[in-house]
Amino acid sequence: MKWINRIAKLLAVLLLSCVFFFLLLYRGDIPAEELLAKYRTPESHFVKVDGVNVHIRMMGEGQPIILLHGSFASLHTWEAWQKELSQHFLTISLDFPGHGLTGPDELKRYTVQDYRDLVLSLAEKLNVERFHLAGNSMGGAVALEVAATRPDKVLTLALVDASGAPRRRVRTLETEADSLETEKPWIMSLIQNRLFSQILLKCTPKFLFAMNLRDVYGDESRIRAETVERYYELMLREGNREATLARVGVDRKPFSDFGRLNMPTLILWGGKDAWIPVSDAYEFEKSIPGSNLVVFEEAGHVPMEEIPTESVAEYLSFLGVRVRKNYLEPPKQMAYAH
Repeated sequence: MKWINRIAKLLAVLLLSCVFFFLLLYRGDIPAEELLAKYRTPESHFVKVDGVNVHIRMMGEGQPIILLHGSFASLHTWEAWQKELSQHFLTISLDFPGHGLTGPDELKRYTVQDYRDLVLSLAEKLNVERFHLAGNSMGGAVALEVAATRPDKVLTLALVDASGAPRRRVRTLETEADSLETEKPWIMSLIQNRLFSQILLKCTPKFLFAMNLRDVYGDESRIRAETVERYYELMLREGNREATLARVGVDRKPFSDFGRLNMPTLILWGGKDAWIPVSDAYEFEKSIPGSNLVVFEEAGHVPMEEIPTESVAEYLSFLGVRVRKNYLEPPKQMAYAH
């Protein structure tokens, strides 16, 4: 019977160790007011759209550009771009419901189509008749839906490492079928696991966000501690974790209305994107007539955040603004001998 007691003691120790481990990882929600005080800027506004108090940031004047972020992100991902674009345009970035300072939607409207409707309603609310549109990752899929639904409103379309590329057709001896979906990012698979998703609701370690950013960036040396902190804290905004689980659990409908994309289109992609392979960029290029593709060989999934200088210069050039490739750097001073 001694061996039974030993096993029982071992199991008890393991159980207590697990409980202690999860207690160490426990993270409660951060009150919205606390994050508002930290991350709100003078350009921040809250606009009631379809019952949701949407956090937006408006900067500059001129033709409007609407910037759409990806999964797990916020409008802050466009911060460097918005600073430069606002010298020439009116820029509008937003936190989708379930993200950033916007927080959850009581009606749980988190599909790409829901976000499409929200963007169009926001534009109407702001009296923006026509606009340029740029989207990254999930935001790129939303941009596709907006552009296909109301091509009359979209002046130009920019897809930055966007999801929603058409699936390639694969022929076999027996049949022809769509190619398999690309492998999901590990963080997405983790969240979609029922057991881990419930644990992550209360035990959300910061190291997961650091690991995720190392996956997202092409060069992890560019990751700043404050960037990890921001991603982490905004996920802990009260209600955002529950919203994330609800959002990733929804099946996404494949986009197929490429024939309605009749506006000038720019495709920007990181050559080292580990989330959405660069092969998808070429599929977009083939499916959108007249589109332009630029690949940043050393960048990852968020080039507008990782290499803002190079990526925004390409976008400004596409919009007709002539810039130097290194225009974000101060002009070099020349010394003259007398």
